Amino acid sequence: MFNHNAVSRRAVLRVGGASLLGMSFPQLLAAAESARAKHRATAKSIIFLHQWGGPGQHETFDPKPDAPDNVRGWYKATKTKLPGVVFGERIPKLAAMADKLCVVRCMQHAMKNHNSAGYYSLTGVAPATDDQRLRDSLDLFPAYGSIVDKLAPAPKGAATFVAYPHVIADGSITPGQHASFLGKAHSPLFVNQDPNRSDFKLPELTLPDSLSAERLGNRTDILKLIDEQSDLLETSLVAQGLDESYQKAVAMLTSPRFKQAFDLSKESKKTRDAYGRTTYGQGCLLARRVVEAGAKFVNVYFSRAIGGKGQGWDYHGFRGEDVPARLDELLPMTDQTLPALITDLDERGLLDSTLVVWVGEFGRTPRISSNGGRDHWPQCYSAVLVGGGAKKGFVYGASDKIGAYATTGQARPEDLAATMFEALGIDPETEIRDKLNRPLPIARGKPLRELFA
Repeated sequence: MFNHNAVSRRAVLRVGGASLLGMSFPQLLAAAESARAKHRATAKSIIFLHQWGGPGQHETFDPKPDAPDNVRGWYKATKTKLPGVVFGERIPKLAAMADKLCVVRCMQHAMKNHNSAGYYSLTGVAPATDDQRLRDSLDLFPAYGSIVDKLAPAPKGAATFVAYPHVIADGSITPGQHASFLGKAHSPLFVNQDPNRSDFKLPELTLPDSLSAERLGNRTDILKLIDEQSDLLETSLVAQGLDESYQKAVAMLTSPRFKQAFDLSKESKKTRDAYGRTTYGQGCLLARRVVEAGAKFVNVYFSRAIGGKGQGWDYHGFRGEDVPARLDELLPMTDQTLPALITDLDERGLLDSTLVVWVGEFGRTPRISSNGGRDHWPQCYSAVLVGGGAKKGFVYGASDKIGAYATTGQARPEDLAATMFEALGIDPETEIRDKLNRPLPIARGKPLRELFA
């Protein structure tokens, strides 16, 4: 018997404008199958490494060693295994594994302020204006992971969307870090703690002796539990969503496997040292553990603040900042932690099913400024994809001689959004509804299918 649900309305409408009366039933099925094939998952999960502040393409994945001094910058280039492809001098480990990476050298958009560009990079949706005063609101688009939680949630007992260890901001909280109009039930399990601390653990609601796991099926009991432990609202956003999705919370409270993923003491000293004993290093190790436990989208924020010692990638050189000293902190950390994550996923058989995405909100100016640093530059910057079906040893796009504009290829944040959704098997044209019940596509761009085998 014909199953009407097997052929989606959208798939039927995509049959090239041909009249259904002019197609045989087998042709209709073939067309629908072709449409579905575009959305077959290549990845089970995504680790999104958000490089807050904006890493410079010249210092990382698109150096210009033959350019003038004020373009080339402070470092030379390092050869890779890929003919004609060089990386920055201070990331030799990444250069040595270039044959595993998919590098995009033509990311581009028009937002020059951190908050507007940050929102864009975290949602794939450009704000109406490029305004540093952009404020978080329920009118703005939800985070990638919240959409995944809405459309393709993880199995019972695991959080679909996990984010840590910072709420990023530049003056005001950067939008795009939560579920927005989708509702708190789809906000991330957010852990505002440093995974590098010796006492790091998952902030969790503890079960009093009088409250059994069976009684947690009662909504009144769990809401009372939240009231009694309201201090957790400061550290765990999952608690803020319990009123709307207490069943999900119950599943997590009674799921030892997922809670144990947050116990980094279970890892060997060798593994922890390989990632680096930094907040970012241990955060990336935690990402592997929560993906292993069933999470589908993990946001790891590189830093809380855009720049400054011990913080993010914003290196203007303002107020006498020693830019090389900052880069000598940022680049070795990146060159230790990202290769460690890739290697660890690979050795555990997780790399083929886990897509790692490394990207900031923009890049840096091609020319060093009079302050001795680089300013914001969204017109051309780099991103890296690894695993999850992405091509290995592949460079997509190219920039001009000074790394200012793309000469080949185009990749915008909305295209990266569509690419990630499609990698998870979610149709990028799927619609969600905002507060006014208006249908909105989850991605405004086109999947970069050139990046996948």
